[in-house]
Amino acid sequence: MGSAPATAILWPAVAMAGLTFLVWIRLYHLRLGEMARKRIDAQALAGSADAARLLSDTRASDNFCNLFEVPVLFYAGVLVAAQLGIDDRAQLALAWGFVGLRAVHSLVQCTVNHVMIRFVAYALATLVLMAFWARTAWLLWLA
Repeated sequence: MGSAPATAILWPAVAMAGLTFLVWIRLYHLRLGEMARKRIDAQALAGSADAARLLSDTRASDNFCNLFEVPVLFYAGVLVAAQLGIDDRAQLALAWGFVGLRAVHSLVQCTVNHVMIRFVAYALATLVLMAFWARTAWLLWLA
């Protein structure tokens, strides 16, 4: 743990943001395509209940929403670690592990949507994030 802010630990956050943008692109590709095929007027999708009723493929939309749940704790953790100068190999491995597992989760949910594979990736990613935060807290305690 150093005195200067760590920058290597920020790259996994950049990658996580990139994943979110990729899912966003997938979401609109699927949604606009389905709207065109079914001739759904955009105003007909004004509310989430309308979208649920009129659209059949919600995989990317569901995943996009999910990327603003647990990953918020990841972004916060990365910023705390960077501020504290925690960017050693162990912390970087945990951060990249979280991103990799969330990428698997997104890939599965946005394509085949196999629930058990998706669940395992989600659960492992969350456990990795817990370890990331536990290690951050421990190193903060020791500082």
